[in-house]
Amino acid sequence: MRILIVEDDLSTGEYLRKGLSEAGYRIDLAQTGPDGLFLALEHVYDAIVLDVMLPGLDGWQLMEIIRKKNDVPVLFLTARDQVQDRIHGLELGADDYLIKPFSFTELLLRIRTLLRRGVIREENDFHLADLHIDMLRRKVTRCDTVITLTNKEFALLSLFVRRQGEVLSRTLIASQVWDMNFDSDTNVVDVAVKRLRAKMDRPFEVKLIHTVRGIGYVCEVQS
Repeated sequence: MRILIVEDDLSTGEYLRKGLSEAGYRIDLAQTGPDGLFLALEHVYDAIVLDVMLPGLDGWQLMEIIRKKNDVPVLFLTARDQVQDRIHGLELGADDYLIKPFSFTELLLRIRTLLRRGVIREENDFHLADLHIDMLRRKVTRCDTVITLTNKEFALLSLFVRRQGEVLSRTLIASQVWDMNFDSDTNVVDVAVKRLRAKMDRPFEVKLIHTVRGIGYVCEVQS
């Protein structure tokens, strides 16, 4: 599998290249935002490890552009350790967020989790009312209308449909979709659900995602 690392610190970049290469991955390394963007759009990667503070084009900007083009799993690896930074990165479509200094073993486990999750998401098709999700082609339609989702929105919708009719707590959603534990006072799950609803519920008469006050959300057809 091929992984792109975008990291401006040469020693950290080489450390990551060596460690991940020894773990069996093919590694490309970029030290600037523009170089990282060129590689991300020019080649097909199984995952991207992305710093935030980059010369020429920062990680936030890079993430926005990448996510508009494809759904490659992205892990932010950065010294930006504020909760709002984590929320911002995840809202932009990143799949995970790891703070420096970091354990290489933890980084490796998170990358393997992202890669494994990608295979699981593409097992088969799901239907609910007029909603159809083609996991293999990552295509979502309602009433024959194609709905374009970000990587995170697709993962969130997949979780809802796989567990349709089950009330899912915000904590469970955060752990399943982001593979992270969030502080109870953050609203990253609510924001993500709101954006998903705007695309695949609001334009249609039948609503599929419903709020369960004080608990979380449920995906089902309600009479």
